[in-house]
Amino acid sequence: MHRTSKLLCLLMAGITASGVFQGARAQSAANENENPALKIYRATPTKINNLVHTKLDVRFDYAKRYLNGKAWITLRPHFYATDSLLLDAKGMDIKTVAISKAGKNTPLKYDYDGWQLNINLDKLYKSTESYVIYIEYTAKPDELTVKGSSAITDAKGLYFINPDGKDPDKPVQIWTQGETEASSVWFPTIDKNNQKTTSEIAMTVPKKYVTLSNGKLVSQKPNTDGTRTDTWKMDQPHAPYLFMMAVGDFVITKDAPWKGKEVSYYQEKAYAPYAKAIFGHTPEMMTFYSNLLGVDYPWVKYSQVVVRDYVSGAMENTTATLHGEMVQKTDRELLDDNHLAESVIAHELFHQWFGDYATCESWSNLTLNESFADYSEYLWLEHKYGKDAADAHHLESLQNYFNFIGYAGDRDLVRFHYRDKEDMFDAVSYQKGGRILHMLRNYVGDDAFFKSLNLYLKNNAFKATESHHLRLAFEEVTGKDLNWFWNQWYFGQGYPELDFSYDYNDATKKVKVTVKQQQKGDKIFTMPFAIDVYEGGKKTRHNVILDERVDSFFLPYSSKPDFVNVDGDKILLAKTTDHRDINTYIFQYKNALNYQDRREAISATLKQQTSNAAARAVVVAAMKDKYEGLRAMAVGGVKLDNSDVKTAALETVVSLAKADPASVVRATAIGQLAKLKDGQYAPLFEAALKDKSYAVAGAALNALNTLNPENAYATAKSLEPAAKGALMNAISAVYTKKADPADIAFFDKQFATAGGQNAKFNAALQYLAMLSKVQDNAAFTKGIDAVKGFADQMNNGMVNNYFINLMQPIVKTKQEQASSATGAKAEELKQQAAYTEKVIAELRAAKTEE
Repeated sequence: MHRTSKLLCLLMAGITASGVFQGARAQSAANENENPALKIYRATPTKINNLVHTKLDVRFDYAKRYLNGKAWITLRPHFYATDSLLLDAKGMDIKTVAISKAGKNTPLKYDYDGWQLNINLDKLYKSTESYVIYIEYTAKPDELTVKGSSAITDAKGLYFINPDGKDPDKPVQIWTQGETEASSVWFPTIDKNNQKTTSEIAMTVPKKYVTLSNGKLVSQKPNTDGTRTDTWKMDQPHAPYLFMMAVGDFVITKDAPWKGKEVSYYQEKAYAPYAKAIFGHTPEMMTFYSNLLGVDYPWVKYSQVVVRDYVSGAMENTTATLHGEMVQKTDRELLDDNHLAESVIAHELFHQWFGDYATCESWSNLTLNESFADYSEYLWLEHKYGKDAADAHHLESLQNYFNFIGYAGDRDLVRFHYRDKEDMFDAVSYQKGGRILHMLRNYVGDDAFFKSLNLYLKNNAFKATESHHLRLAFEEVTGKDLNWFWNQWYFGQGYPELDFSYDYNDATKKVKVTVKQQQKGDKIFTMPFAIDVYEGGKKTRHNVILDERVDSFFLPYSSKPDFVNVDGDKILLAKTTDHRDINTYIFQYKNALNYQDRREAISATLKQQTSNAAARAVVVAAMKDKYEGLRAMAVGGVKLDNSDVKTAALETVVSLAKADPASVVRATAIGQLAKLKDGQYAPLFEAALKDKSYAVAGAALNALNTLNPENAYATAKSLEPAAKGALMNAISAVYTKKADPADIAFFDKQFATAGGQNAKFNAALQYLAMLSKVQDNAAFTKGIDAVKGFADQMNNGMVNNYFINLMQPIVKTKQEQASSATGAKAEELKQQAAYTEKVIAELRAAKTEE
């Protein structure tokens, strides 16, 4: 699963920067420590009966939002003989429970509490005997009260989207979401991830709709009532949480088959022309990962479908990944995507090996699924776009982890104590776990790393695993005892905080590199890493191991080094403080060529660009760096309000604004020129409005808004019909500055139609900014209610905190407006302030209950 980490990490970064929620982490940790659920040991579910095969026949009641189903479930006792069966079946009407033999169903006695179905079998079955249970039932997902998480905001399993067709802007769809244990909302099963079963799902739907499920479509039969029955069959076993269905008016785009296996993409008609642009690297990814792992893509087909109102980012259902709207983009939007959609596509594909083929046996061991999928994003970017792009992604992921624990506190990667299984889907299981794999790869070497993954997959094909299975595979391949690594990173928490200092002794011709571990607590980390010494035009590498609180390494040199680079590969999961002067950073940019080395040098020289000519020269050089992300960083940090910097850098900034090949650089450069508020650049901004990139056009509109707001407003009106992404954000900013009450309709529609949680969140921010200036009571209340509804849907305390923080100034603004108004208008404004305070109180209460 690809969680909604981008949104949540942006929130946490904002929290850290603003200081709004100081003390929140301590309070959160205190609340968690008091939670009795944390005292429960989360054991791997005991196997009494094993699923063997699951056959379903389902039909949908769109009006009631029901699924009417029949299930034939083949099982076998795991080891001990048993005469009972416990199935998960959440919120269903159970109509029939029977043993099925030779085509005859014999009713069985059972107890049902609305969550689990306890069945008395017709006899004592041994582990060598299988049996088939028949169940007729009705699933009622919308009548079931369940709770999701920050990663999965709802857990009712089966979703009817616009089933009555009343919303003209939304298609009619049905889709499922099984992880963690929500498949049992729509069919009875043993809803545990250490179970595996083959499957056959027959779906009867109106004939105008397309269906998708696991495995192959083996038959399509038209019915006399205007429906059609599609049967999907899966001959390889997979976990119940990976079962899926999708029904809707999808257009199917078929790519070139991969080794004879179908590769296809299901989308709404409007986005079908962009299917290859969005998903077209999938066959190449399948080849890349198959070759890298030494295990060919293991399933019969691979399909991807995009649905509306999805409750997470994406989900790796076996052979049929389901995506939220965030990947659904036009060719113009993809110009500014920065490989985000591709990262999600790569993430879910890699799960087909790590998660689907070999599955974590308990949610405590989720790292075996999600840490690998997270790291697969790095692997793909490295392969397709180069190490700079991968390392930029790596650093962003590391920062996301640090931001997360700054708010929520740290926890073990493998954890057997948690409040709720949904809590496992966090930046520890994802981003921290991915960075741990990056360190492990560096330590054992590429050949051993991928050979170990190959052995793990082959040993555990179609099985459920725990973290020790992975360790044993690595130990078998490398011949190394790796308990220390697993105990430190998998079964512990925290990270090192390192301080680097240097002492050069020209008499002994050695540099003393002292590394101090300054993290709180008694834990001391063992860390292998490289130290590179640059002298006389060459680099000498020294591999060291830090395993003390304070340790010193004495490294020889012939002439005093220009630069000593601790952690030369930049792989350590750590926060670092480095004591060195600006000249080492100036040297570093030109000579240490890793992404993070160059980034560190740019960061240091930007701070001294106004006072140090050599540092300024590095900044100007960095604006022409080979990697677009670093060019954008340098351009974004240049201080054109300083005369020396302006003289050195302005020509380059103008050139980049006009013609850099990367839209992020062009947009950033235009943003810098806008700060000058110089009318001579108006023609450049006007030309940029025609740029195919929404980011560039949006930056240009914002720039024009600084020069002539009235003209920018008129321009925004002309651009509005075709705008998306950053251009739509810029239009919102122009309208907010103008504060024309008539424009509230734009914000209302923009928020209502925003697709995907990130887009919805951005639209909410813009909506609130405009609402602070709206004086019409009905429009104001409608907007506040809409944002509150989104917060309720997100079901996340951090989101609530963020909206509370944004709404509090609105209360103050309305109160100030009321104090300067009279009569009915003053009363209206007071009501708006009071209503906002009421919503804030509700958001606080919901956060407390979380």
